[in-house]
Amino acid sequence: MPEKVKVGMVEHYYEKIGVAAVELEGEIAVGDTLVFKQGDKENEQKVLSMQINHINVEKGFKGDSVGIKVDAPVDEGSEVYKEL
Repeated sequence: MPEKVKVGMVEHYYEKIGVAAVELEGEIAVGDTLVFKQGDKENEQKVLSMQINHINVEKGFKGDSVGIKVDAPVDEGSEVYKEL
């Protein structure tokens, strides 16, 4: 089982466009595999696109608020982990 490190928390989920706004506590990049976890619910997916202030970026760093397109709805307050 891959090791995981917490990289942020979901601040908001935009249902109409399927985007999670994530406040980062660590670094992530396009291509990373993230796990969105709240309670017993887990949703794993690869980062295919990411934006900061509506501008596409390849990386996000601690303190950034990034928008990540997600395949399935995620709950606000979900913890976000990156597989190492």
